[in-house]
Amino acid sequence: MATQDQAAGRRIRLRQYQEELLERMQAARTSSGARTHQLGVEIGGERYLLDLLEAGEIVPVPALTGVPLTQPWYLGLANIRGSLVGVVDLARFFGKEDGAAGGSAARLVTFAPSLGLPCGFLAGRVHGLRQAADMTPQDGRLVDADGQAWTPLALGALAQDERFLQVGL
Repeated sequence: MATQDQAAGRRIRLRQYQEELLERMQAARTSSGARTHQLGVEIGGERYLLDLLEAGEIVPVPALTGVPLTQPWYLGLANIRGSLVGVVDLARFFGKEDGAAGGSAARLVTFAPSLGLPCGFLAGRVHGLRQAADMTPQDGRLVDADGQAWTPLALGALAQDERFLQVGL
């Protein structure tokens, strides 16, 4: 069983990791040249790349409040720093029956405020920054040097998708 000091140490390391990732994301957003840095996430066992300008915060999965009479892929509402955010299971939205994986690696990734949709989705894992320019296009996906296939995911397009916006039954 972990002591309070060990738990506090883990929280500090997680906070440092999140701060470092945020700093790298901000540096990638402001760097000159083409936007080639993207955020790698895992959704339903598949790897996706998000444009850094469309991704908001990455936080541990908070408590969710269910909303009755909504689609099975709409998980409910979460309070993120005093703002209510709708939470979606993109794996189910994409048609996977098993849905989002929980666990200690799971994170809530919010949409960027510029998209105008207070929403987030569950990622089974956040893989950090990826250099899309170093990947090889193959069948609509990008393959990295390790042979991992990544699918580009446009959150801006998702935020305008009629089916995505209709969470009610």
